[in-house]
Amino acid sequence: MTPAPVHFGGERLMLDPAGVLFWPSRRLLCASDLHLEKGSHFAAGGRGFVPPYDTRETLGRLRLALSRWRPERLVLLGDSFHDARGALRLQADDAAALRRLLDGLEVVWVLGNHDPEPPQGMPGAPAHEWRDGAFAFRHQALPDAVSGVEVSGHFHPKATVPTRAGGVTRPCFVADARRLLMPAFGAYTGGLDAGDPAVSGLFPRGARLFLLGRDRLFSMPARRRPPPPPADPLRGRAVAPT
Repeated sequence: MTPAPVHFGGERLMLDPAGVLFWPSRRLLCASDLHLEKGSHFAAGGRGFVPPYDTRETLGRLRLALSRWRPERLVLLGDSFHDARGALRLQADDAAALRRLLDGLEVVWVLGNHDPEPPQGMPGAPAHEWRDGAFAFRHQALPDAVSGVEVSGHFHPKATVPTRAGGVTRPCFVADARRLLMPAFGAYTGGLDAGDPAVSGLFPRGARLFLLGRDRLFSMPARRRPPPPPADPLRGRAVAPT
């Protein structure tokens, strides 16, 4: 895989096409929104049409990223499990595999909206946000409180690039000079278009997208989604401008 170097706050970071971030000078690997045990969560709720194999696939991808970068610290940016009891539903072999992956690492579990408590029985330290110098790692971006560099997840950003065969939609990183929004890493995670106001509003001066490809990233400027047409006051529905 060919990573893309980016520079924030005087530091060189590497964006990996697998959807992780590596900070070489800190030997730090960061991933966001693994949503482990999402399949078993749906099955427990009577929605068994989702196969419960997401955890194994996600852990396999994490193992490859750890093997490629060999970090000393792993920062997981929240929603690592799909719900507060997700770690308790891990199958024994998956739980053992996760512990092996974390063995010897300094692990930081940044807490998210899906996992407001740290996973039981797993090594590592919980944090509502984790800081290193000018860098703040948190689950959800704080629109009005950016100082230094912010790295966050939560929104599962994705974007569509035109091709000869039609548009191809992929997860993506979203970045400007001081803020980096991570793609979701989990196997069963959907996405929010990077042009949606919830994402584009975090980047009022524009941003750059890095779409995840098989072996490389594809960079393109972010495009804002046009605002919805105004409502027709007579019919109570949206009308397209003429």
